[in-house]
Amino acid sequence: MKSSAARSLLALLAFWTFGAAPPMPDPLTRPIAPELAPRWLEPQVPMRIHGGTWLVGTVHMNVVLIDTGAGLVLIDAGLPQAAPLIEANLRAAGFDISDVKLILSSEPHYDHAGGIAALAWDSGAAVWATRAGAKVLRAGRSGADDPQQATLFAFPAVRRVHIARDGETLRMGNTAIVAHATPGHTPGSASWSWTSCEGADCAQIVFAASLNSLTDGVYRWSDPVHAGAIPAFRRSFATVRALPCDILITGHPEHSDGEAKRARFLADPQDNAFRVPGACRTLADRYERALDERLAAERAPPR
Repeated sequence: MKSSAARSLLALLAFWTFGAAPPMPDPLTRPIAPELAPRWLEPQVPMRIHGGTWLVGTVHMNVVLIDTGAGLVLIDAGLPQAAPLIEANLRAAGFDISDVKLILSSEPHYDHAGGIAALAWDSGAAVWATRAGAKVLRAGRSGADDPQQATLFAFPAVRRVHIARDGETLRMGNTAIVAHATPGHTPGSASWSWTSCEGADCAQIVFAASLNSLTDGVYRWSDPVHAGAIPAFRRSFATVRALPCDILITGHPEHSDGEAKRARFLADPQDNAFRVPGACRTLADRYERALDERLAAERAPPR
């Protein structure tokens, strides 16, 4: 018994048996980010976008489900309080949280990874991240090397995290998923790629970590203490730019015009709006230009 209901039942039993304080809210799904949460929790029906690849997150926060034929893989988990929504979407798509065997992290920020602890508990799935990403997941908070550290919420820590090496392939059923270290937006960011087939129609799918160079206003990319971060970020742009990429998915749909694609897809699923040649190259080019603009602004003499 490893569901959220089980956690609540155990707390209730403790209250009845020992006269303890009334049960507290589930610590793994306790709400965070109150100002941002209403947008990021807007429900969305699950959508199968190609083969065994589904979107099971919310309108403004993508979570990917891959049905490998031998178990399910989730990429990202949204906010902690999004876990029940994701589990409901799994059921609506004909699956169950107990079918999830792997959970992959694209970036260790609360809005993408906050719900991993709850979903891992409920499913028993193995969690995978880059080495730097795993460090943050285990702590439930980012360190000073994160460009947004001062503005981030802490989130439920993930006890056990497996390390995915850059270029490592995770295999399950009929699917091979490749890890690509793409640090920049966070030091622990990872993008993931796999092949999806519908009969003879195969598509290369990429879940790209955010390439946004946003900072908390304290972190400056041009400061000498961060000298290694910019070359690493440029390698990440090059990695994403070079990936075979028929379908691009990003954690925040708006980073890859995902909201418009979703609307067109729902209107006409036969004309797959998510299939856009060159989407990964476009994404990398857009956000590398944004980094260059940020660097120029930081280095400009004060007026």
